Amino acid sequence: MSPFRLTRTLPEDATGAALRADVRAGLTGSPRTLPPKWFYDARGSELFEEITALPEYYPTRAEREILLARAGDIAAVSGARTLVELGSGSSEKTRHLIAALGGLHTYVPVDVSESALAGAGRALAAERPGLEVHALVADFTAELALPDTPGPRLVAFLGGTIGNLLPTERAAFLASVRALLAPGDALLLGTDLVKDEKTLVRAYDDAAGVTAAFNKNVLAVLDRELGADFDPDAFDHVALWDAEHEWIEMRLRSRTAQSVKIPALELVVDFAEGEELRTEVSAKFRQEGVRAELAAAGLDLARWWTDEEGRFALSLSVAR
Repeated sequence: MSPFRLTRTLPEDATGAALRADVRAGLTGSPRTLPPKWFYDARGSELFEEITALPEYYPTRAEREILLARAGDIAAVSGARTLVELGSGSSEKTRHLIAALGGLHTYVPVDVSESALAGAGRALAAERPGLEVHALVADFTAELALPDTPGPRLVAFLGGTIGNLLPTERAAFLASVRALLAPGDALLLGTDLVKDEKTLVRAYDDAAGVTAAFNKNVLAVLDRELGADFDPDAFDHVALWDAEHEWIEMRLRSRTAQSVKIPALELVVDFAEGEELRTEVSAKFRQEGVRAELAAAGLDLARWWTDEEGRFALSLSVAR
């Protein structure tokens, strides 16, 4: 078997069809919303990489700190022979984990971006000749079929991305992950933790304005892909802490009353002055809440690690 394989499970126009469906549903609903996955075109991905290096944005550094300190523990507890990474992107953060998993046979990175998977997968296969890399072009929020690989399996979902899902979506997602696992297989989950409002808001509204540019980039995606005539400068970036739901909301606030045309959808969207479009929810977590959500999906929390400042957690749960 070749050390690198790539399988596409998404139909060719799946991304375009999903974008059109999401934009139509989100911009005709109340309140208006867009899913955060549409931030990540090439420019959006570049901006997010800049965000991860900002002094205000702690999650990436905190998660890396835990991975470096605990990779050996994760390997020992999971005993994984297959590592599946959902939303793998460049696979950069999992390299420490791959190195620690001495008995690892197969790495399965899963992402919607074929170019990111191909680049990262081939590089890893070249670096680790004994490792099978089977990249999967797929949407991990939809039904997922994994290749036949040796167990035990460890599924990794890092970066706090689970916080972008609403509670009902999280429950469905965790149930779908559990369905991929045999008893004794494990899930490694990254979760950003509840902390003071000032620290949280600063992480999503940095002084340099990089997050604002990232947020507005979704409008450029709609302009390019759907022929829309959004003017990003006609919207302000807003980041708010919702204490009741314990999540950050990113929004775009219309500076004036305006009409936006979206020809690909034969749609005109009227915004009132001050009207807001929600572009992201980023939930923050507490250990007992994570334990309960995992348990409801058939996963038992086995290990809980945080960075030294207690800002971020990696949890290892085992399928029962």
